[in-house]
Amino acid sequence: MSKDYYKILGIDKGASKDEVKTAFRKLAHLYHPDKSGGNETKFKEVSEAYSVLSDDKKRQQYDTFGSADSMGGGNYGGGGFGGFGQGQDFGGFDFSQFTQGGGNGNSFEFDLGDVFGDFFGGGGGRRQKVKKGRDITVDLDITFAESVFGVEKEFSLTKPAVCSDCGGSGAKRGTDMTTCSQCAGKGKIKETRRSILGNFVQERVCDKCEGQGRIPKEKCSTCHGMGTTKKEENLKVKIPADINHGETVRLTGAGEGIKDGVAGDLYINVSVHRDSLFKKEGKNIVTEINIKLSDALLGIKYPMKTLDGDIELTVPEGINNGEVLRVREKGVPIDSRHRGDLLVKVKIKMPAHISKTAKKLIEELKKEGV
Repeated sequence: MSKDYYKILGIDKGASKDEVKTAFRKLAHLYHPDKSGGNETKFKEVSEAYSVLSDDKKRQQYDTFGSADSMGGGNYGGGGFGGFGQGQDFGGFDFSQFTQGGGNGNSFEFDLGDVFGDFFGGGGGRRQKVKKGRDITVDLDITFAESVFGVEKEFSLTKPAVCSDCGGSGAKRGTDMTTCSQCAGKGKIKETRRSILGNFVQERVCDKCEGQGRIPKEKCSTCHGMGTTKKEENLKVKIPADINHGETVRLTGAGEGIKDGVAGDLYINVSVHRDSLFKKEGKNIVTEINIKLSDALLGIKYPMKTLDGDIELTVPEGINNGEVLRVREKGVPIDSRHRGDLLVKVKIKMPAHISKTAKKLIEELKKEGV
């Protein structure tokens, strides 16, 4: 039965790439096997779903041939053969010979890999895929200022890596490799399965030698023949300027190592701490100041903090409550020479109590129409 990748990620079929990415990041973080309560099986499922739905070409092929609807619910009757029905026929191809026993006690065997390889232009479906280690997802907290200007962070990570003693072979140093007895050195095992169409011959990777065709005569004492060991690695990551909360940085090849393959990727989920003074609006940084009524009437040089240090902001006389003052080039970097602005919203704090002297002065201002 075909997997419903949209259901696995919990998204609609019309979901955008960003929605696919967000759903994957959330579930990968939840199910990662290194986390307490993680689930390796579900982690692999969401990783598989993401690898297809995040790729435009793979997603289009999946929507056309591999979704639950187009596969006819996983049955080979009715709508067509394995998703290729949809009103197509097979040029008079006689499937009667595939019935169990064929009416004469014989069955017709063929390799599903060859059949589907031909349909997808794979020339028999024998393309060798490079093995890849699992991806790792970690969380990284940064300050608001670091999210604006960018920052380089160092952290340590314990993860599987290729064994340094055996180089990933799994064999004790100086010993030979022998032919795998389970697959006779082929790396694959053929299995025959029966169905309503007859007997299908399928190949799977040999689990004893993991598809290598050879096994160590003596296992490496460091990795116990696994080819990988857990190691603590110090990593550096450059967080780009103007990154937002919840965005992800990928380090290619920094994930889990695997013998006879390439390492997976490391996905870093960035969490930006809220700042008590500043927030971003596009390329501008926004903040507020509170001034007294007298300062609003007469103007003031207001000392204030910015992400670049302390400045004196000129507040003109007669400013109104809620007006915004602009400080040029103190916002988010746009390129190497330009930045957004710092926008300062002015709030006028009204006095809670007024003295008799102050009241007389205000009366005089009132007479002048102020």
